Amino acid sequence: MKRILIAGCGDVARRAIPKLIPRYRVYALIRNPSHADGLRQLGAVPVMGDLDDRASLSRIAGLADAVLHFAPPANSPTPTFTKRGVGGGFLDTRTQNLLGALSQGKLPERLVYISTSGVYGDCGGERVDETRAVYPESSRGKLRVDAERQIRAWAKRGGVNASILRVPGIYAEDRLPLARLRSGAPAIIASEDSYSNHIHADDLANIAMAALQRGKPCRIYHATDDDEMKMGDYFDAVARAYGLALAPRMSRDCVQKAVSPVMWSFMNESRRLSNQRMTRELKVKLTFPTIEDFLFTIK
Repeated sequence: MKRILIAGCGDVARRAIPKLIPRYRVYALIRNPSHADGLRQLGAVPVMGDLDDRASLSRIAGLADAVLHFAPPANSPTPTFTKRGVGGGFLDTRTQNLLGALSQGKLPERLVYISTSGVYGDCGGERVDETRAVYPESSRGKLRVDAERQIRAWAKRGGVNASILRVPGIYAEDRLPLARLRSGAPAIIASEDSYSNHIHADDLANIAMAALQRGKPCRIYHATDDDEMKMGDYFDAVARAYGLALAPRMSRDCVQKAVSPVMWSFMNESRRLSNQRMTRELKVKLTFPTIEDFLFTIK
């Protein structure tokens, strides 16, 4: 049986593990020992290691035939926020440490990385496919661009089949903006609102599985559903499903002043992602093609 290593054992990884167990011996990289028992119950083998500490990763060298890299860049300005290169690009040291450790042994055959659609920045509501040039405006987007570039260069050097999934907002029943709606936080008026994109966490786990099986070398895929919703419409759909008051609508300028800078960075970017490459090449059939499809199941 082939072996697979998961780096970044959060919600999506835990949804993927039961799907992986029939095909792989699953190893889960963790730095917190308290997470070990839960992962063992899912059928994974915990491996202690910290992506922020390269020396702790020696045991993963040559361990796996495939890797799911689900770990985000670190939040701390150091070391992940280290600037480098002409123009001050950002360095994702977690990806750097992971790839460095993997390079110390036999390389995996495949790697799948979860990136973000934020690498495109604001596209003014235009439809976007995977050929569009990246233009990240947020620090998280810049770090993800760096991680993508590291992975593609490493994969080309080593002959590893690497797939990159550019992922929009992930939702599930326990990942909906209910607290935001209950707080009365505002949304943008429809005429000024931004398009947003979404994917259910279960569908994302399935897309990662499909990329392991059918992803092309150094290929980028949009892991998104079929919806084209503005963000305020998304909030309204969730509010109606749960019987909550609709978010008050304000102008963009007023909303920017009323929300946190992090939240505004999401609300300010507008784009409509195409998933044609995903459906055509990865043969993905979404469980929830639209958010309404999901919300219908919880009524």
